[in-house]
Amino acid sequence: MDDAKLEQLRAEFPVTERYAYLNHAAVAPMPRRATQRMAAMAEDVSRTGDQHWADRNKETERVRALAAQLLGARDPREVSFCENTSTGLSAIAEGFVDWQPGDNVIGACLDFPSNVYPWMRLADHGVEYRQIEERDGRIDDDELLSRIDDRTRMLALSWVQYASGYRCDLARIGRACRERGILLVVDVIQGLGALELDVERDLIDAAVASAHKWLLGPEGIGLLYVSDRIVERLRPTRSGWRSMRDQLGWTEFHVDFNEGAKRFESGTLNAYGITALGASLEILLEAGMDEVERRVLSLTQRAAAGLAERGWQVISSRAEGETSGIVTAVHPDHSAGETVRKLAERGVIVADRAGRFRVSPHFYNSEEEVDRMLAELDAL
Repeated sequence: MDDAKLEQLRAEFPVTERYAYLNHAAVAPMPRRATQRMAAMAEDVSRTGDQHWADRNKETERVRALAAQLLGARDPREVSFCENTSTGLSAIAEGFVDWQPGDNVIGACLDFPSNVYPWMRLADHGVEYRQIEERDGRIDDDELLSRIDDRTRMLALSWVQYASGYRCDLARIGRACRERGILLVVDVIQGLGALELDVERDLIDAAVASAHKWLLGPEGIGLLYVSDRIVERLRPTRSGWRSMRDQLGWTEFHVDFNEGAKRFESGTLNAYGITALGASLEILLEAGMDEVERRVLSLTQRAAAGLAERGWQVISSRAEGETSGIVTAVHPDHSAGETVRKLAERGVIVADRAGRFRVSPHFYNSEEEVDRMLAELDAL
């Protein structure tokens, strides 16, 4: 990405006028284009009511296609909109039709609760949830795969761990799961929008992400990808007019689920969230996900090196293929929480997660903003 294009896209983010905002793994600031689209829709509804309802539905399908492109899905029908990551993962956990007592799911210990509770609840069905320990800021792929046995039905894992930034090898895990007939379900919220993803290449069966982090969208809207390969193995846990093939057949009732993942949309969607997300997806695709990933990894490497030079122990793996948009670190003399609070007072926004200092820049951030964070650390 040349400097002119980067500056043009950076101008979409008014947050840069006030903060060095390095906290996209928490809640990202929305770009101007997204907020303008949302406001325009609200204004239109205020003035016209339902007169442009069909246009809003066309926009939903346009954004679905953009999301499919970003995910690497074969067809937009494999993508549905959901409220958030927890909702999407719960739909998979509760809707899988093949559960039998004695089955198991494999995941990670220090995963975010959205990707823990849906699997823990399966204990009610006699399904065991096995979690792999984090070791030295990593989830060891060999250990993960070694826990698979003949009763393993799913491997449910975060692509990027929120508390360490460790990025797992989806392609390797996907191959292993496909060879054994195990479903690979991935929480991609901490990678999608920052790193290139191809669900077909990596043999992912289902993936979920909320929009309010690296996708640069609003809260309360998310994406649920379900491959056509497995969609018939999932029973929708919620049903309504929108989940049926004939969405407008409001006087004739028969259960005939919609094509692909669209069956998981039970009723009226968050049109405002979808149109804002569409604008953000446009920006990411205009930037090019290869360039987005390159810049994100360059910025996190700059942050990791600077933190290490200042006596911070960097938890996040720096090994090739394991880095992400997240860098976490600890210091013997400075608590993460207090450091985050002091930096916020100075206009530098980072986070404290699991007692770790966490930095998560996006592609539009500048090297100077990372350096500003490091300089402010020196001044504490």
